[in-house]
Amino acid sequence: MAVLPRRDFLTLSAAAAAAALLPGRAFANVATGVKLHGLSAFGDLKYKPDFAHFDYVNVDAPTGGTFNFAPPNWDYNQNTETFNTLNSFTSKGDAPPRMEMCFDSLMVTALDEPDAVYGQLANDVTLSNDRNSYEFSLRPEARFHDGTPLTAEDAAFTYKLYKDKGHPKITQALKFLSDVVAVDDHTLRLTFSGNQSARTVLNVVQFPILSKTFYTANPFDSSQLSAPLGSGAYKVGRLSAGTWIEYERVADYWGRDLPVNRGRNNFEVVRIEFYQNRTAGFEAFKKGEILYREESVSRIWATGYDFPAFTSGKVVKNEFPSEKLPSMQATAVNQRREHFRDARVRQAIALCFDFEWTRRNFFYGSYERSQSCFEKSDFRAEGPPPPQELALLEPLRSQLPAEVFGEAVTQPASDGSGRDRKLLGQAAKLLAAAGWKRSGDFVVNDKGEKLSAEFLVDDDLFVQVYSPWVANMKAVGIDATIRLVDSAQYQLRQATFDFDLISAAFSFSATPTRDDLEIIFHSSTANASYSRNLPGTSNPAIDALIDSVGAAKDRESLTVAMRALDRVLRARLDWIPSWFLANHRSAYWDMFGFPEQKPDFGFPVEALWWFDKGKATKIGKA
Repeated sequence: MAVLPRRDFLTLSAAAAAAALLPGRAFANVATGVKLHGLSAFGDLKYKPDFAHFDYVNVDAPTGGTFNFAPPNWDYNQNTETFNTLNSFTSKGDAPPRMEMCFDSLMVTALDEPDAVYGQLANDVTLSNDRNSYEFSLRPEARFHDGTPLTAEDAAFTYKLYKDKGHPKITQALKFLSDVVAVDDHTLRLTFSGNQSARTVLNVVQFPILSKTFYTANPFDSSQLSAPLGSGAYKVGRLSAGTWIEYERVADYWGRDLPVNRGRNNFEVVRIEFYQNRTAGFEAFKKGEILYREESVSRIWATGYDFPAFTSGKVVKNEFPSEKLPSMQATAVNQRREHFRDARVRQAIALCFDFEWTRRNFFYGSYERSQSCFEKSDFRAEGPPPPQELALLEPLRSQLPAEVFGEAVTQPASDGSGRDRKLLGQAAKLLAAAGWKRSGDFVVNDKGEKLSAEFLVDDDLFVQVYSPWVANMKAVGIDATIRLVDSAQYQLRQATFDFDLISAAFSFSATPTRDDLEIIFHSSTANASYSRNLPGTSNPAIDALIDSVGAAKDRESLTVAMRALDRVLRARLDWIPSWFLANHRSAYWDMFGFPEQKPDFGFPVEALWWFDKGKATKIGKA
């Protein structure tokens, strides 16, 4: 480890501390006062103003066919097991995945760039001299599905509505939005207070734009199954509440030939069916009722593909590389419960998880142990903190665990026996040091109260996977249990933080913003219902590091701040890292075409693939 002279170290520390208190200068390398066709956080845009289409699409893809799939990911208040509302953008109710396909946004991401957005509803955007205001020129041809114009008034209404009543993921990004003005029918101005993250607008411009007329006549924050008026490539078609929904391709979609849309949205119908358990979903896939699925169960991937459609070649298994996006799959330890606030208790719980045994017996060797909150990315901390990270961490030392300043914390490998005596002995010592003394089968505090810990799950699969973990926790004296609940109850209890331990998986953008991180790790969201801050993390040092991420002026300083944050999160163990996959395990009926080169920063199969009639004919699915 290189040792930094104390004189230089103190200079760096003071500079870092000052930087953490200042908002970033938004798009410092981007000209103000000129119309821009796109925005990139740190560098030049890949695509020029006259670009015809994104490189990763097939502009000659045929249109037609039905894509019936089990969504591998979802957002906002969406649920893959049931739905009772068609409003995805509020915290109330359970909405079906992919409702966002029915709406356009001001700008959209390019999936082959880590931090770029290009105009969709907006033809261009102009930054003010102070870089706190963004003026968008909306395309006059933009239309809702009923043929009425989509205007700046609709956009202004949308942002005001979101700020007041939107899902927490949306309201978090809009908290420093100070003014929204429809200058005229086709000009929208968003103004921020100056306290926003430098890259907040990259999230804000991607929010779906709603119809003012529709949501003036219909309450926004109530669960309802009337299809909202949209403007996107798809609209809600047939549905059966909680069972299935179809999105129909809009024949006269106004934005079909925009450069950001060419080669996308090729299926005539996108259909999603809802199953209460994984077994039922897999049986539907085997019968051809579901046409595409990403396999999340290692046992099925290893042994379950022996059914007739697969052995005859009608079904294909394929592995596509994962995106170059930081991801986290981990178990949250709810510190709203007093007995979990001691880091030694959290560490003891973590030591009871025997990943090596689980990998061999349940995962067929297919998963890797996750150590970082930003796995699969350059933001994963390694080794001891270098000088650049120390410059951010040292001013916060009094608020941080000592382990932050050593080697990046990793979870130890077990002997694979399922009952590693050494690790369980360490767990027992940690509990004793935290004041939990053995009394019979359990450990108790000075009041005689048992240390209990309940896993909340919504699938039998997790009962199986977590049972050995629970057995080890019982072995060291924790009164550990698993509670299996239905999807609706699970969503509600997660939203209101009514659990001890709960697992979750998140994927961050390739260029994380302060808003991306605040919703999961910041003190301001610790007690905000429906936030993703499941452990209740509330620490001023973490808040300061998130500010440093937001203030980063180039990718190098962003990486430094993210790695420093990763060190702290790993040392605290608010989230116990679990496992990750390096690839998408995809299985599908062999009736689709797809681009040869998968983009690095997204994999929206329903938007990029297409129906291949020739292939479908060969397998009897035309």
